[in-house]
Amino acid sequence: MTKQTRFNLGYAAAALFIMALLQYVVSTANQIAPLPYSEFRSLLHQGKIDSLAVSDRFIQGTLKQPLPGGQRQFFTTRLDQEFAQELDKYGVRYTGQIESTLLRDILSWVMPVLLLAALWWYIGRRMADAAGVGGGLMAIGKSKAKVYVESDTGVTFEDVAGVDEAKDELREVVDFLKNPGDYGRLGGRMPKGVLLVGPPGTGKTLLAKAVAGEARVPFFSISGSEFVEMFVGVGAARVRDLFQQAHQKAPAIIFIDEIDALGRARGVAPFAGGHDEKEQTLNQLLVELDGFDSRSGLVILAATNRPEILDPALLRAGRFDRQVLVDRPDKKGRIQVLNVHMKKVTTAPDVDAEKVAALTPGFTGADLANLVNEAALLATRRRAGAVSMADFGNAVERIVAGLEKRNRLLNPREREIVAYHEMGHALVALALPGADPVHKISIIPRGLGALGYTIQRPTEDRFLMTREELQNKMAVLLGGRAAELIVFDHVSTGAADDLRRVTDIARSMVTRYGMSQKLGNVAYDRETPGFVGPAQAYRDRDFAEQTAASIDEEVRTIVQATFERTLQILRELRPVLERSAKRLLEKETLEEAEIAELWASAQKPKAEAAE
Repeated sequence: MTKQTRFNLGYAAAALFIMALLQYVVSTANQIAPLPYSEFRSLLHQGKIDSLAVSDRFIQGTLKQPLPGGQRQFFTTRLDQEFAQELDKYGVRYTGQIESTLLRDILSWVMPVLLLAALWWYIGRRMADAAGVGGGLMAIGKSKAKVYVESDTGVTFEDVAGVDEAKDELREVVDFLKNPGDYGRLGGRMPKGVLLVGPPGTGKTLLAKAVAGEARVPFFSISGSEFVEMFVGVGAARVRDLFQQAHQKAPAIIFIDEIDALGRARGVAPFAGGHDEKEQTLNQLLVELDGFDSRSGLVILAATNRPEILDPALLRAGRFDRQVLVDRPDKKGRIQVLNVHMKKVTTAPDVDAEKVAALTPGFTGADLANLVNEAALLATRRRAGAVSMADFGNAVERIVAGLEKRNRLLNPREREIVAYHEMGHALVALALPGADPVHKISIIPRGLGALGYTIQRPTEDRFLMTREELQNKMAVLLGGRAAELIVFDHVSTGAADDLRRVTDIARSMVTRYGMSQKLGNVAYDRETPGFVGPAQAYRDRDFAEQTAASIDEEVRTIVQATFERTLQILRELRPVLERSAKRLLEKETLEEAEIAELWASAQKPKAEAAE
């Protein structure tokens, strides 16, 4: 039986019930005769009443003999007894009449219900407006995707900079959405799904909106976490509803942000508790990805910064066929990103995007947008007419090192230790070949725990490092502790972060890069780090306890050898260290030009001695 047939039978049964009810009411009303109260008293005196049912306002009863109309039942309205006897003296025919309260009774029941219904409807509409398409109290299983139709995203490829390779990959998706017929003429098909992979803040969501803005098609945007609710089965229902809506508006784009919240690998930790609701939602998504034809004009985009935890079934061919890396921009890309964001602020003539890009290696697009905003705020705070290059430099320091804490007063002894510590970093960096140039040294406290800082500025983006370069980097980090030991003959807690970073580099050299002569060209750490850092999940190591002890010993040997080398460098530069530390204590901050002047004066006696 079809759904339409069941619908019609239900209506017919309801109509029959209403007709039977009306017939019963009419027939019952015809069997009861209304009597005037005077006639009732007359029949009562004549002994023709068989039985009565008396209330405070009505009398209902049965007659011994039927009335001329054939009714044996009657009802009448009661009157005051004394008043009725007065009327009987004059032979008046009378009956009772009471005020009708029908309307009042109906309103007393109906109005509260109507008010509650109106309040329920208002709250539901407000929730629906706040939740977007598919929201509302009674739409638990509806999709919460926000729909941007045609160019409503307000973003095109012109607004996305620094990720040229990713844009080139996605231009093909735009061409397919504009001309789907051209892509099938040779028998090929467009990928059903495109996964945008990259660190946080690199512009994955912005790229997806740019695709929709360029193609001018409906853009369904939803986060992976919005599929999961407290009710079982809601996530799967929302997946079905989302694809149904998208099919109705095809060609269209479905964008699922943070898909790792939905597509985490199943059964990774079988003893850690069940996640049936998430698995049902993921299974439904896999079914939907298999269930539509790529020629229908529907493209699925998804973004994640943790691709290593996604379920393999989600990444197989025929689902998310293509993965597009949206990585941190290089120097050229950073210049492009800065040019996009600098258009929105008033900059001084001395501002050069290339110089700012050189100060920001490793920054993502979001970091650069924040940098421009911080620089604009700094310029606004000092009542300037435009954002200068100095504002950008201060903004970089604020983001990298933290906010200045001038109210954090150090005693003279601590200031002296911090000054020698920071100059130790700087001098080792200046003495070693290939080290990044020192840009600034300061003993003004910043952030949560930094009592001073030394900023190095890389001259170029680096993607590979040799063993010697890693050892030089460790030596620079150990320069602060070595300077303390040489000058004060003791060490302080100020090198805690330096030691942690040095140990990480040395352990990576031994366990990941095979740079240990003792342990050979073997990788003992096979943990693949995600874009948000190394995974913290516990993994059983697959090497012996003896090997673990050898790794610890080799890490300690590398760090100690590097520290001895750093001590030797600073002992040779002891006069320069003393002179530079005193200058730093006087000025609190040394810029690049002053640092270069100090280093040049230190090298002059060596050059004269060589001549």
